[in-house]
Amino acid sequence: MRRRAFLASVGGTAVTLSVAGCLGSGGAGTADDEYDIGMSTSAFRPAEFSVASGTTVVWKNTSKSTHTVTAYESAIPDEADFFASGGFESTKAARDGWLQNSGGGFSSNETYEHTFTVPGTYEYFCIPHEKTGMVGTIEVTENATRTPKTPVRTADGTPSGTDTE
Repeated sequence: MRRRAFLASVGGTAVTLSVAGCLGSGGAGTADDEYDIGMSTSAFRPAEFSVASGTTVVWKNTSKSTHTVTAYESAIPDEADFFASGGFESTKAARDGWLQNSGGGFSSNETYEHTFTVPGTYEYFCIPHEKTGMVGTIEVTENATRTPKTPVRTADGTPSGTDTE
């Protein structure tokens, strides 16, 4: 069973490490292609993303900076599950965790994923880079398809619009 199909069937949230050869095929068929949203030094790429209900979205830290993915609790649908790297249950808990010991942070090449089951708009941010504008939006609709299907790549095969610094 393909990894994304399996994750969509079990739902929930998980933090995973990208390990070459452990992920299913997608994009160009390498583990590096198994993400939907890249994280540059101070931006999510793309910042806006649309998916169908039941889709698991994967963020990958494509920079050298430590990042978080944290929902704005007041900016997700009422019926939706809160999501944050580190498994926190509220925006405040995620902020406190980050301030205490960089809780919820993940390093270069690590991933975080969340399955979106409730249609609506979800706004999220990176705690250490929120002030520099590292915010994103996920739009979940019944008839959306994953956009873009695979990360946009440059001629040399690296994700476009990402920083490695």
